[in-house]
Amino acid sequence: MTHDKKITYQGIASLRPQLNIGLFGFGCVGQGLYDVLNNSQGLKAEISKICVKDRTKSRKIDKSFFTFEKKDILKNGNHDLIVELIDDAQAAYEITGEAINKGKSVVTANKKMVAENFEALFRLQVKSGSSFLYEGACGGSIPIIRTLEEYYDNELLGSVKGILNGSSNYILTKMETDKLGFEDALKEAQALGFAESDPFLDIAGYDTKYKLCILSVHAFGLILKPQDILNIGIQNISQFDINYANEKGYRIKLIANARKVNDKYQIYVLPVFIPKGSPLSTINNEFNGIEVEGVYSDKQFFVGKGAGSHPTGSAVLSDISAITYDYKYGYKKLKKRINGHIPDFSKDKKYLDDDFIVKLYIRYVNGKDLLNLEIANVVEQYSSSKYNYVIANVIFSSLKKIKQTNRLFVCELEQF
Repeated sequence: MTHDKKITYQGIASLRPQLNIGLFGFGCVGQGLYDVLNNSQGLKAEISKICVKDRTKSRKIDKSFFTFEKKDILKNGNHDLIVELIDDAQAAYEITGEAINKGKSVVTANKKMVAENFEALFRLQVKSGSSFLYEGACGGSIPIIRTLEEYYDNELLGSVKGILNGSSNYILTKMETDKLGFEDALKEAQALGFAESDPFLDIAGYDTKYKLCILSVHAFGLILKPQDILNIGIQNISQFDINYANEKGYRIKLIANARKVNDKYQIYVLPVFIPKGSPLSTINNEFNGIEVEGVYSDKQFFVGKGAGSHPTGSAVLSDISAITYDYKYGYKKLKKRINGHIPDFSKDKKYLDDDFIVKLYIRYVNGKDLLNLEIANVVEQYSSSKYNYVIANVIFSSLKKIKQTNRLFVCELEQF
């Protein structure tokens, strides 16, 4: 005689039977999530209500799914997961904070909201015990946050750097390969849905900086404010700069840099001349590329689509799937650093180093544009009736003085 035995595996026992999702936003990413969720296999989750702002917009699914009142989701006890995909960072923070306070799990792709409010959101998670996941906020379809959390949890990291903005990379690619002017390349990126109608955050490096803030937590355990990190973008680039780079064997890429040097960190966003043939130089169009260097594991390189509806939607879907297993970020690097108590993270900026030399290509209109820069020495200089540039070693901190100029194009010569 045999007896049936009930076998329970720890992982399977914790699987939620069904996730009822309340979704905020049905724009590019929201629609992408809807598509990939409805074509997923085996994921027990459904979107039952979607909160949107525009009452007049035509949408591809039945109007019964939509509400215009956030309380219909936040005060609905049937929604055990909130997915936030709106473009208003302050409103997103209010929604996220209220949901976590109520003990609900939250998934977001809003990198600005997460970066600007990280400390407060971290404290809320600790207090409530809720899951708060945001893989879709960094690197598009590249699972970089989960990789840093799980694969590199005990690895000492030397650097994380890469292309984190698909819109800017698309523009730079088209300027080089199709010889498009900056404005034409930007319009093309907007038409394809890679860039917003107001693309300033993308092209000026702010979007990349928000993502870099988030990655710094998971790579190094640092909580930094966006205003602590220097960002200079590609909005002033010209075809002259693209041609110069090509002649010298480089490609220009907008790069997020975070590296540890002794007991300090050099963290910033700059356009960089990348040598042709190196991994980051091969990343084209809306793709992202991220290089992680460990003290013992050496370099690993990750590539994936960094912009678009479905790639970002798939990253959000991955977080939703993780929630079904009650997954939470361990924040192992951060928790090792704080050693059991939560300090005032506003002091983390003291770990940043801005007193170092950076080698730069600087195209300028006249010599007055260079006055605020602390130039250690000039390596090369060129002047003509149309274009002037200098290659010089510059004190990094002085770049903050020319950040808002509309006359200079600044590009780092890769030094590592």
